Amino acid sequence: MVTTSQLFAPDVQQTLDLIGIFVFALSGGLLAVRKNLDIFGIAVLAEATALGGGVIRDLIIGAVPPAAFENRGYFLTPLVAALVVFFLHPEVTRINNAVQTLDALGLGLFCVTGTAKAHDYGLSAVASVALGLITAAGGGVARDVLVSEVPSLLRWDRSLYAVPALVGGTITAALIAAHHLDAVTGTSAALVAFVVRMLALRYEGAPRAWHRGSGSSGGEEA
Repeated sequence: MVTTSQLFAPDVQQTLDLIGIFVFALSGGLLAVRKNLDIFGIAVLAEATALGGGVIRDLIIGAVPPAAFENRGYFLTPLVAALVVFFLHPEVTRINNAVQTLDALGLGLFCVTGTAKAHDYGLSAVASVALGLITAAGGGVARDVLVSEVPSLLRWDRSLYAVPALVGGTITAALIAAHHLDAVTGTSAALVAFVVRMLALRYEGAPRAWHRGSGSSGGEEA
């Protein structure tokens, strides 16, 4: 059985994780700026966005203390991103397309490694895929809840986030069942999730309740 740590060499895995954490933290920090929060608020949202999904996953599977608190780099990287946003948020906003592309890559990576780690702890395929989704998107949910917003994950007018993570996690679970999960196939699963996410960014919106018009905001159907 292939474990998460065997997908990539440790140094490669660490680098990929830190890049994903940094980009997720940027998105949290930018939301804090839009909400006019102070430096502490920016740091909190950066940490929550970057690490929330992994912490929730680790608590559920009993991997304690969570990796975010054992690896100093994981904890400090969001703080660096928070400082970047604090001083350079106009510049970061201007390269938002690049940030979204890297965010999509992070989504692909984390849904694969999250699914694999959950499987390593004895969870079923369905539960592992669910935790892959939580790993990739849980931080964004925590971020939105902290600023009293409906999580982007649940909003029809935001680009799909859950579906790409579920696709990547499902492919990963299938590869595990077939005993074919390795660095190449794991990367392929992550790239599929990345492509689906990028398509979602290009073609905004998601299906909603049947026969519900786009202009409805109350309880009436269109």
